[in-house]
Amino acid sequence: MTERETTRLVAWSQELRRVHDRLREALALTRASLADGTPGEAAARELLLYCHGFCTALDGHHQGEDRTLFPAIAAAHPELRPVLRALEQDHSMIAHLLGGLRAAVDRAAPPDELDQHLEGIAALMENHFRYEERQLLTVLETLELTALPGEVLGPL
Repeated sequence: MTERETTRLVAWSQELRRVHDRLREALALTRASLADGTPGEAAARELLLYCHGFCTALDGHHQGEDRTLFPAIAAAHPELRPVLRALEQDHSMIAHLLGGLRAAVDRAAPPDELDQHLEGIAALMENHFRYEERQLLTVLETLELTALPGEVLGPL
C-alpha cells in the first residue's frame, strides 16, 4: 500500500470526526440563535435558517452513512452488523426528532418548545456520535472505500 493510499484510508476516520464537529457547531449556532431572544420577524427568519440548515446537514450525514458507509463497513467487517443496525436505528429516531423540530419551527412554536426539541436532538445526537466514534473510527482507518467524502458523510 502506498503512502497516499494509507493517507486516504486514515482520512475517513478524520473526516468522520470533522463532520461530527461541524454538526455540533451547527447545533450550537442554532441553539444560540434561539437563546438570543431577539424579537420579531428577522429573528424568526434567522432561527428558521439555522434550523433548516442544521436539519438538512444532519439528515444528509446520516443518509450518506446508511447508503454508502455502513454497507462498505458491513461487507468488510460482518461482525459489526449489530453495531451498524443500532446506529441506523439512531438515525431513524433522530430523523423523527428533526421532523418534530421542523414542524415546530414552521408553526412558529415558542422558544421554550423549540429549545426542548433541540435538547432532545442534542442528547441523542451526542450519544450517537460518541458511540459511532468508539465503534468505527479504528475500522475507518483501514476501510477501503472509493467514494467522495460528501457522498459518504453528507454535504458538510
